[in-house]
Amino acid sequence: MSNATTLNAGAGGELPAALVKRDDGIYFDVAATPAARLAAVGQVFLGGACFAGLHYAIFSKMIYDAGPDLPPALAGRPLLRFADRIAPFEPARRQLYKNVKVIGGEAEYYFEQVFVDVPGLPPQPARLTFDEFVADMWAKGIRFGIDAPAVRDVIATGRVARITVARRLNAMPGRDAAIVEVSRDIHRSNAPREKSDGRLDLQTFQNRFPQVKPHVKLLRKVPPVPGVRGFEMSGKVIEPPAPRDLELTSVAGAGTVIEHFRDGEYLVSAVEGFISVDPKTRRISIGPKIISREGVSARTTGNLQLTGEYEEFGAVQEQRRVEGGNITIHGDVYGSIESRGGDISLHRNLMGGAALNADGAIRVRGVASGAVLQTRKGEVALTRAENCVISGTRVVIGEASNCEIMADEVVIKIAEGCAIAARRIDIVHAGPRKQSEMLLYVLVPDTTSYDKRSAALLPRVEAARREAARCQTEMDAITSQADVRNYLTLATRVRKREVVLSPEQEPLFHRMATAVGPALRAVGRISLALKAAQAQETQARAEVAQIDSDKRALIGQSQCAVQLLTGDVQLRPMTYAPAGAAPYDYPARELKARVRTPAVGAAVLFSGSAGPVHWAPPQDD
Repeated sequence: MSNATTLNAGAGGELPAALVKRDDGIYFDVAATPAARLAAVGQVFLGGACFAGLHYAIFSKMIYDAGPDLPPALAGRPLLRFADRIAPFEPARRQLYKNVKVIGGEAEYYFEQVFVDVPGLPPQPARLTFDEFVADMWAKGIRFGIDAPAVRDVIATGRVARITVARRLNAMPGRDAAIVEVSRDIHRSNAPREKSDGRLDLQTFQNRFPQVKPHVKLLRKVPPVPGVRGFEMSGKVIEPPAPRDLELTSVAGAGTVIEHFRDGEYLVSAVEGFISVDPKTRRISIGPKIISREGVSARTTGNLQLTGEYEEFGAVQEQRRVEGGNITIHGDVYGSIESRGGDISLHRNLMGGAALNADGAIRVRGVASGAVLQTRKGEVALTRAENCVISGTRVVIGEASNCEIMADEVVIKIAEGCAIAARRIDIVHAGPRKQSEMLLYVLVPDTTSYDKRSAALLPRVEAARREAARCQTEMDAITSQADVRNYLTLATRVRKREVVLSPEQEPLFHRMATAVGPALRAVGRISLALKAAQAQETQARAEVAQIDSDKRALIGQSQCAVQLLTGDVQLRPMTYAPAGAAPYDYPARELKARVRTPAVGAAVLFSGSAGPVHWAPPQDD
C-alpha cells in the first residue's frame, strides 16, 4: 500500500511522508528525522484530525526522543505503530474541551460533565476522549508532557476533578569529567630502604623518587556524562548545561603517553624512569634515570652506563664516556657519547670527542672539530664540521672542511678539502683547502650478482626455445601428410559451413576422421608440449627482464651534483656490494683510509676546476 494516502474526513490532503497508513493502523517511518515526524503530526492535528487509539508513550518518544527507551522488540523496526487510525475532530466536538491553565511549568485542566447541542433536543451528555484531548491540547500549545495515565483515568471514570494534565520536563545536568589515580607508584615513600640482608639503609629512601616501568597505568580519566535535555510543554527543547570536560594532556608531561583501553582513557608511562609532579602545572613527568647539571667528569660521575634516556646540562670532559639512549647534552662535549638507539642531540660543540649511534640520528648545533660522528642507521646533521670523520645513512652539513665523509646520501652547502663517498652527492660549493684535495667518490653498486642470475636464466630460455621449435617441427611434419592435410582442410570448411555434406558423404567423412585419428591425437599432445615450452620461455625471459630492471634501478641511484667549483675537484667511482652491509659502515680509521687513498687504476669521472658537475650512470637501452 502506498505511503502517500489521503487522510480521513476532517483531515484533508496527503498523508505526510513521515507517517505511514496501513490497514492495521498508523505508523511512524523510523528513517524520518524527529523534526519531520513532529511536522507530520502537527499537520494532522492542525488539519482538523486526531489519532484514534493513540499510544502516547510511543508517540512522544518518536517525535521528542524523550522518556523510556522502546522495548527491544520495537527498537529495530523500520515502521512503528502508534495509533489505530486518523479520525476527524469535528468542530462541535472540539467545543467540548475547555482552556487549560498553565502555572509554573504545569498545566491544569478542570474535568466536568460536558454536553453537546443536538438540533431539536435539549443539550445531550457527552464524553471526552483521550485522543481528542491530545489533539485539542496540541492546538492550545500543550505539545509535550501530557500525563496520559491520569488523563485517561479521569476521562474513563467521568468524575469531576481539577488535575495536572501536563508537566514540563526539566533538563537533567550531566557529570563533569574527573581524573582518578590508579597506581600507588606515583607517590613517594621516605621510609628507609631495606637491604638484601634485611637491614635498613638509613641513608637511602625507599622510594624518594617514585619510579615506574614502561606501560604502567598512572591516571584514568572519568569522562563527562552529558545531561539529559528537557522539554517545555510547548515542545521547546531545554538544553542541559554542558558538563565540564578536561583532558589528560593537562597533566601529561614528558615520558608519559595517553592510551585508550576498553575501560577508558589512561595516562600511561612510556619509559622506565622517575616520576615527578610539577607543583605549578600538576603535570606528571617521567624522567631518565639521571638528570645531571654538574657535567660528566672524574670528580662528579665518572663514566656513565645508563639504561634509559639521559640529559646533561653540563659538559662532558675528556676521556669520559656516556653510554645510553636518546642522549641530550647541553654543554660542550670533549669525551665520547655512545647511544644504543634514539637520537644524540648536542646543543653546543663536539671537540675532539666522538658521537656514535647504533640506530638513530646525530645532531650537533654547534661546531664539530677533530671528532668522529658515526651512525649505522640514521642522519648526521651538523652546522659546521672541521677535521671530522663522519658516516651515516644521510649526512647534512652547512660547512665542512678537511673531513672524511661516507654515507648513502651527502648534502653540503660548502665543502673544502674533504674526501666524500656516497651514492648521492649534492654540494653547492666545493674545492680544495690548503694542502687537502677535494675528492669525491660516487658509490656504484657491483652488479656481478645480477649478471650471474641473468646468465643462469639464459640456458632455460634457450632450452625452452629449442623445445618449442622441436614441437613445432614435429607438428608441421604430421599436418603436412596428405590425408591429414585433406581432412583438416575439409573439416575446417565443414565447421565454417562452406561445405555441406550429403547423407551419402557423411559416412566417408567419418571414415576419414577415423583414419587420421592417431595422427590428430599426436598433434594434440605435441600442441600441449609446444604451449608449455612457450610458457617456460616467456617466464624465463620475464625473470631476466625483471633482474635487468632491478639492476638498472639500483645503478640509477648513484649520482653526483656540484653547483659551483672553487678549485680542483676529482670525481671517481667506488664500488660496493649491494647485498652486503651498508657501504658506509666502517670503523673511522678504515673509512678515512678508503676515501683518502684512491684505488690503483680507478677511473676518473671528472677532474677540473670548472663546473658545475652533474654525473649520473649511463642507462643501457
